[in-house]
Amino acid sequence: MRIDKFLKVSRILKRRTISKELAENDRLYINDKIAKSSSKVKINDVISIHFGHKILRFRVLELKEHSKKEDSATMFEVIF
Repeated sequence: MRIDKFLKVSRILKRRTISKELAENDRLYINDKIAKSSSKVKINDVISIHFGHKILRFRVLELKEHSKKEDSATMFEVIF
């Protein structure tokens, strides 16, 4: 699954265009490597999103094409 779609389906980000902007500005990482918005995500990958001084890191637990709001939280776990 593409990272932009995963971020949208898991409700980490609201729109895929935001993922694209983050990737264009080198603020989106998969396993500590810069990712494009079309980069593929696999289970157990660690994704990092850099928002200014704040970094959001999480591990991919599940990949789903569609999810309900209450199911989206099971797709990832936040890493500190």
